[in-house]
Amino acid sequence: MTVTLDRNVEEFIGVPRQLFIDGRWTDAASGRTFETPNPATGETLARIAEGGAEDINRAVKAARRAFEEGPWSRMSASERGRIIWRIGDLILAHLDELAQLESLDNGKPFAVAQAADVPLAADMFHYMAGWATKIEGNTIDISVPYMPGSNFHSYTLREPVGVVGQIIPWNFPLLMAAWKLGPALATGNCVVLKPAEQTSLTALRLAELIAEAGLPDGVVNVVPGFGETAGAALTSHPDVDKVAFTGSTAVGKLIVAASAATNLKKLTLELGGKSPNIIFDDAGDGAIEGAAHAIFFNHGQCCVAGSRLYVQRSRFDEVVDGVAEIAKSIKMGPGIEPDTQMGPLVSEEQLRLVTGYMESGEAEGATALAGGGRYGERGYFVEPTVLTNTRPDMKVVREEIFGPVLVAAPFTDLNEIAAQANDSEYGLGAGIWTRDISKAHALAKKLRAGTVWINCYNVFDAALPFGGYKQSGWGREMGHEVLNSYTQVKAVTTLL
Repeated sequence: MTVTLDRNVEEFIGVPRQLFIDGRWTDAASGRTFETPNPATGETLARIAEGGAEDINRAVKAARRAFEEGPWSRMSASERGRIIWRIGDLILAHLDELAQLESLDNGKPFAVAQAADVPLAADMFHYMAGWATKIEGNTIDISVPYMPGSNFHSYTLREPVGVVGQIIPWNFPLLMAAWKLGPALATGNCVVLKPAEQTSLTALRLAELIAEAGLPDGVVNVVPGFGETAGAALTSHPDVDKVAFTGSTAVGKLIVAASAATNLKKLTLELGGKSPNIIFDDAGDGAIEGAAHAIFFNHGQCCVAGSRLYVQRSRFDEVVDGVAEIAKSIKMGPGIEPDTQMGPLVSEEQLRLVTGYMESGEAEGATALAGGGRYGERGYFVEPTVLTNTRPDMKVVREEIFGPVLVAAPFTDLNEIAAQANDSEYGLGAGIWTRDISKAHALAKKLRAGTVWINCYNVFDAALPFGGYKQSGWGREMGHEVLNSYTQVKAVTTLL
């Protein structure tokens, strides 16, 4: 049985989608479009205008005009907050519609998008709406040694950066748009958003809801397109003040180079991960299920997926066998079907990449306790996979796979596992499973990771900062920490 599509969804995907620039829907300057496939079938789902350098330039000009001259910069913080709150309300009002679009475009189960992606996106706008009125400076009492007897009044202003280019990935399209747009708008910036070419539909539908919420023209512009063209034009544009990017570390390095070559624009980068998930021998019964959830949630297409499983030696066989049994029991199918537990990967390219890693692991001596290959002949499905007999030097252990592939290895004690867990160029997340909370906190302090979960995994909230150490990125998303990424501080001093 398949979920009956919302009529708005059928109408939305039934016509070619345009770019959203300066509050208007427009074709790409080149007239080109591209197809976005349904990952469950490989067939065309929708056709979308292909933004390029000229479209990015138009969008940046619109954002600059809105920031410098438009009503957004003159609007009170309270008014901005009310509009941002309305965006969250509209997302909830269209929850099932957005969840269906996300499921069709990305492949994830409709039930997951309905329960997690869409409500979390709404919550992000609601949370950030409250911060709009709380962007504050400080007064500072200064004394200047070389001006004795002089009195000064000094204070700081926290001001928006200006025009922000935002590039989001395909694994959580709507949620990543909310993570980026919410804080940028709360702090008074204007945005050019480039969604991933694989999954542009919910960003374009969100643009309609943003307009309906009353956001002035030009404040948010949405330009789908490819990284080599639209993305490159956005990151190298001299009138973009900041770029916020979520994606691979390799592309993040290209963005750093583009910033350095133009105007040294501010950057926040949420990049790759190869997160360790550590189970001690005294862990509770939920550890096995938690380990499976850590890697198989969202088909393993999570930057923070618990893709390296370390289990204390006395319980290694029990845990990995349990995770393998869960992997074998997962119901595969199109995301739009209500009983699907794991849908397809997002694209044929991702299918080739993930199956290539599986083949590499087998060639280097790893053993597949579950899965190990493609699932079916139609669509971009791969089997949930558990690999043992792994070594630290294997590609499947060192590199981010971004699929439902778990590598497992035993460990002996806390000091040994801290070194193993940190033996990675990444440092995004980590999990610890133990009944000994003192041991858990001792290990958490040793781990070089931006998020550490204890006896849980994949717990996110708009109030919690998220980001990585090492090559997992710069800066933080969410929480009050993200406000620093979208503001600049100005010091003002007056001689009294």
